[in-house]
Amino acid sequence: MKRFLVTTVLAALSGFTAAQLSPLDSRASAIDSKRAEINAERTKLESGFTAEDIACHKRFFVNNCLGKVDDRRRTAVAELRRQEIALNDEDRKIRGEQALLRIEEKSSPENLQQAADQRAKGVEDYQTRLAREKEKQQGRAAAPTAEKAAREASAQRLVESQKKAAAAATRKASAAEEALKFNERQKQAAERRAQHEKEQLAKPPATSRSLPLPN
Repeated sequence: MKRFLVTTVLAALSGFTAAQLSPLDSRASAIDSKRAEINAERTKLESGFTAEDIACHKRFFVNNCLGKVDDRRRTAVAELRRQEIALNDEDRKIRGEQALLRIEEKSSPENLQQAADQRAKGVEDYQTRLAREKEKQQGRAAAPTAEKAAREASAQRLVESQKKAAAAATRKASAAEEALKFNERQKQAAERRAQHEKEQLAKPPATSRSLPLPN
């Protein structure tokens, strides 16, 4: 395992040396390739260590076996991480050099004119977006007004409907009350007639006075 790690480190260093002599794009491509190799190696190592973990569970001294595997795993992972850090440093260096090249390219008259045209177009696009946003805001501002008017109209219709219902209920109650009063008067009148007839029947018949005898 240690021999493999040493070989990997030497290969990485030699790769960096060769990369420094190459154009920026080639160096960036070499870094991507090396990073892919590191990822593949990490997957391979993890698969092997997992197999060793499984084998440890079949032994008598399980914890001791697992501890040794973990030590080797940490060493291997740390070495791969160290290589990744070196790659990241080189990648940042390449990106910095590329940024400088882009700045130099942008300084040419053609690129300056193109940048000015792009800025002008950006301003125009920005003003167009502002105009569209203003129209949307006006539409959103008008929407609550229309909704408010609709709610007020609906509320007014509800109030009028309630008023009509209340008036109808009042008329219905008044009619029922009048009907009750009428029935009560009819009942009282019938009771008075019955009482009067009863009183008439209870009176004795009137006696006729006898005529005087002739002389």
